[in-house]
This record gives sequence, C-alpha cells and structure tokens, in this order.
Amino acid sequence: MQLPQASRSTLCAALAALLLLCACSPAREEARAPAEAASATQHAQLGRELDRIERAARARPAPLERELRALAGGIAPGSTAELEVLALRAHLAGLSRDRSLNDQLVQQLRDWPAGAGRPSALVAAATATAEYLRAHGDLREARKTLLAVDATQLAAAGPVFRWRYHDQMAAICSDSGELDSALNNGHAAQRLGEQMGQPWRVALSLMELAFTSNRADTPARARQLIGQALTEAQKDPDPVTLNRVYTMRGIVYSGDSDPGIALQAYTDALEQAQRADSDSVRALGLANLADHHLRQGHWARALELAEQALPLARSSRNSSAESVARANIGLAKIALGRVAEGRDDVRAGNTLDEQQGALSYASAGWEELAGYLERAGDLAGAVAAYREHRRVSERVLRDETRKLLLEAQERQDAEQRARDIELLNRDNALKAEQVHQRNLALMLWAALGGCVLVSLGLLWQVFRRVRRTNEALAHSNASLKRQSETDPLTGLANRRHFQAAIKSLSSGEGLAASVFLIDIDHFKRINDSYGHAAGDTVLIDIASRLREAVREDDLIVRWGGEEFLIVARSHEPQFGPQLAQRLLDLIGGRPVVQDGRSIPVTASIGFVSLPVPPHGLRLSWERAIDLVDTVMYLAKAHGRNKAYGVERIEAADALAAAQLTARLEAAWAEGQVGLLALTGPQSFRSSGAGELMPKEFGA
Repeated sequence: MQLPQASRSTLCAALAALLLLCACSPAREEARAPAEAASATQHAQLGRELDRIERAARARPAPLERELRALAGGIAPGSTAELEVLALRAHLAGLSRDRSLNDQLVQQLRDWPAGAGRPSALVAAATATAEYLRAHGDLREARKTLLAVDATQLAAAGPVFRWRYHDQMAAICSDSGELDSALNNGHAAQRLGEQMGQPWRVALSLMELAFTSNRADTPARARQLIGQALTEAQKDPDPVTLNRVYTMRGIVYSGDSDPGIALQAYTDALEQAQRADSDSVRALGLANLADHHLRQGHWARALELAEQALPLARSSRNSSAESVARANIGLAKIALGRVAEGRDDVRAGNTLDEQQGALSYASAGWEELAGYLERAGDLAGAVAAYREHRRVSERVLRDETRKLLLEAQERQDAEQRARDIELLNRDNALKAEQVHQRNLALMLWAALGGCVLVSLGLLWQVFRRVRRTNEALAHSNASLKRQSETDPLTGLANRRHFQAAIKSLSSGEGLAASVFLIDIDHFKRINDSYGHAAGDTVLIDIASRLREAVREDDLIVRWGGEEFLIVARSHEPQFGPQLAQRLLDLIGGRPVVQDGRSIPVTASIGFVSLPVPPHGLRLSWERAIDLVDTVMYLAKAHGRNKAYGVERIEAADALAAAQLTARLEAAWAEGQVGLLALTGPQSFRSSGAGELMPKEFGA
C-alpha cells in the first residue's frame, strides 16, 4: 500500500529529526542503550522506506528521486544510511535518463572516502552508470562499465549493491546475446535475493532467468521459472513487481497453442499497472496487450489499445513503449487496409528504436513490417522493409567483429610499418655500399694505364664483391617479399598473397573453386577470460588444424582477426560439405591447451562450391567471398558452431546472385536459395546468441 504524500513528508521529517537528535545528543553512559535502540529502529524504518521506493522505481523514477533527495537532508554525512540513499538516488536518475544528475551522483559515489563502505560505493557507481547507458540503448558501454568493476570490490560490497550489479548484468548480457553470462549473473542475483529474505528481488531475478531461457529456445524451462517468479512475487505483492512478472509470463506463453494464457497474463499486467498509477507502466502494458491481439488477428482491438498507449508513452517520456505503440498502430492499420498510413507509423516506431540504440528491436520491427506489407500486396514496400531489416541485422552482427578486426588491423599495420622501416634502412645500406663500389671501380680504372696487372686483380675482387652484394640484395628482397605476404603470428598467407594467388584460380567467367570463410566463435570472450596470450595460442592452433584439413595446393589465408579463408581447387558438389564438416570437427572436437588450461573453441563457417547449381553460376572472387561471408553470419545468428553452405541459387548472373545475397535468409525461406546446415561437435559447444525475441518487454 502506498503512503499518501502528507504521510511520506511527515515520515521524512520524523526521520530527519531523529537523525539530527542522534548526531547532536551527548553520548552519556546512562543513555547509551536507549540511544542504540532508537538508532536501530530509525535504520529499520529507513530500510523499509528505501525498499518501498526501489520496488516502485520503474513506475515513477523522477518523483521518487526528489522524495529521496528530501529524505537525505536529515541523514548524517558519511554514514551507511547516506551511502544507501545516494546509491538509490543515482539508480533512479539512471532510470529517468537524467544525465546531469546521474553524473553528479555517480561522481559523489566514486569520491566516497576509503573505508568499509567504499567497495559498495564503487559498485553502486558502476551500476548506476550502466543503468543510464542501458536506458539509452548503449548495451556495449553498459557491459564494459560493469566488467570494469574489480572482483575484490564486488565481493566486499553489501548484498543489496551486489544484487543490483548481478541483476543489471544479467539483463544487459541477455539483451546482448551473451546468454551463458546472463544465466550465471541471474542465478547469482537469485541467491542474493534469497539470502536477504526479500521475495520481490527473488521474483525479479527469476523473471530475468525466464526471459534468458526463452531466448535460448528452452520454453519449458522458461515457463517453470516464470511460475516460480509469480509465486515469489505473491508472497509480498506490490503492483510494479507483479506488473513486470505478469508481462514476462505473457512473453513466455506467447507461442503457446492456447492464446488465452498470454492474454490473461497481459490483462493482469495491465491491471497491476493501473494499480501502480504510472502512465509509463500503463503505456507499456497497453502496447504489449495490443501486440498480443495483433498476433491473434484482432486488428481493430489492437489498434484501439495501441492508440490508448501512445499518448501515455509520450507524456511519460517512455520511448520504448512509444516505439512499440507506434509500430503496433501501423501494423494494425496495414492489416485493416490502410497500408500507406500504417507503413509510415511502423517506420516511425522503428526509427525511434534505432535512435535509442535498440538495434535488435529495430531489426525485428523491419522484418515484421515486411511480412505485413507482403501479405497486404505492397511488394515494393516489403522489399524496402526487408532491405532495412538486412541493414540493421548486419550492423548488429558486424559491429563487434568490425571493432576486433580494426584492432587487429591496427596491430598488423604497426608491425608492417616497423618492417618497412627496417627494409628502408637495409635498402639504404645496400645503396651506400653500391655507391662505394662504383667509386672504387672508377679509381681502379683511372689507375689502369699505370698498372694493368694490379688493376685487373683489383677489378676481379670488385666483381666478386659486387656479385656477393647483389646476391645478398636479391636474397633480402625475396625474404622481404615472403614476410610481406605471410601473417607473422600463424604463418599463413595474408591478404596481399591472396590477391596475387587468386588470379590462378579465376578466369574471365569467374572463380571455379570451393570457398570457405571460418570465424572463431566468441573470440573476444576468450581474450577477456584467458588473456591475449591465450587468444594468440588459439589462433596458432586453429591455423595448424586448418593445414591438417586441406591439401598442400589449397590456399589458406588469415583473413583478419579471428577469420580464416580457404580456397580449394576442388569444386565437386560433395567436396564442400565434407570439408566443412571436417573443419567443424577439427576445430570444435578438442580444446586448445595453453599453460595447462583447456580452452573450448568452436567456429562458424560459410562455404560454397563454384559453379553453383542449377544454372552453373560462376562469380568473381570478391562476390564469392561476400556470399560466404553472408552465409557465415547466418550460421552465427542461428547458434554458432555451425557451417552453412550454398547448395543451390536461382540466379543466372552475378547481379541476380547479389540481390539474393542481400536478402539471403528470406530467399532461403522462399526456396530461391538452397542452404545446407551442418553442426559441429556438441561436447565443447559454447552457448551462442539465440534468435531475437519479439519486441514486447521494455522492463
């Protein structure tokens, strides 16, 4: 039950007066026991007040922060109570997206003096910063902020601060596709909630675990967890917690054969949102309920609910609910025949997601728009929406790889610059020696008239010396050429050598070979967990396994970072799948051992054998690599530790092939492209990113 505003103000004033009284009263021996009892009572009252505010945080973060600010005025500086209030204020400022206030409060936490409370202050500073970044959709920076927390500081922090850390990390890792890390942090948060004896924290932790399990395509486990979460929430109910748990129950049961379960869950969530008296929570509840009716084909009802949600989302500045409402309004209008108007609404919602950095939701939104437009007969609009879906999906999949590739390229460029400087110095030394030889030869020729025999002898010596110099120069040039075309870490060919060698496999009609692009799964995680030396060991070991898999006349290239390219001369139809499966088994069949540690490694592979049936399509090497690159990213998107190969493509020329490549997954579903999916060994398989979930939950 919520206290009236007057009661809250009275309680704040009473707490402030009690704190001042305790701070200013002389510590007399005969009054020590009553004073300690009063202090314990006051701290318990403060704890209950902070608990009430934190539970309602997502409903009204800005007003609750102002309420806490008033409460903080009567608390002794430097006390544990001040730290708890300051940390919760920073948390609320992050939720309300108030950057200046969030920065100010986080700085105060970072400046907290040394002592027992400093680890809790530093963990609270990182958690509040990550909350603000997550609210703005910057999941990468939010995760980096949390990972920067020292493990010893985290272990020394108070249980509430650790719970917020693990709960935040679980949600961020789940949204980022790091499902194994999300599960580990979710279980840590659940254990802390149980230790604190607070069912609402346990319920929220179980809710995050259910969401992650649903994303990992384990619906039975997800339903079990959401049932446990609901049981915990009902032990000490409050409308905001129940709203979030019922919303997640609707998401988990959205694919059930009985739509009534999800409908009842969304209805219950909306009822709790109304009890919470929060426009922001109510807007999200209406938007989610509208989405459910869209799935059931109740277009008019979905439009009605989404139009109710939109003004509430705007007035409460809930951009997540606004984007869902705009998109659902547009989809309902398209289904009702108002295609142009609905298309504009969905575009506006997807654009808002992109502006907020929620690229996974934007990608799913474009794909959903394309499907609705296709069913409505707007094929041109559907094609445009599929292109936007492809653009955003590639950006999501490639951002991390691009960053790692740029870092690796910077290291390679630095090494290349060092080699170039060394080459220049050696070249200058050789040129100086040649100049010296020429000067010596002139002197000898000048003395020829006076001393023919001596001159002949000297000339012979000069000849031998010049020949040795030229041989040394030729040997140096050949060595430098080999070095410039070889990757220094793995000993494989690099891109420079590839561009020279690929000409022998190409003709005017295109490439006639089998092309494989291999990318080590979660390589950044290997570097983060085991160190960069372990990452180098993995690259060297994988390069050795690739040599073991192919013939001597096949071309193996370190394409960049953790990517390898194989171009095999054989292009029979059965060759590609056989070699791809062999590569998966060699890479994932046993771990890489470094300093006594076993590092499990898997890879995602894209491959094609050219020419491709049924039209005997031959592509240039550039287009062939673009095709296997797209197929490889499809393998990553479908769980990693897989090889996807192109068996068939309904394209008679390179242009048609490029158009199908740009929308490969849709073309596969339509039967225009035939793909073969192979799976690597399961014993060392690491958890990959699951499929994107529907854009329903904004908690």
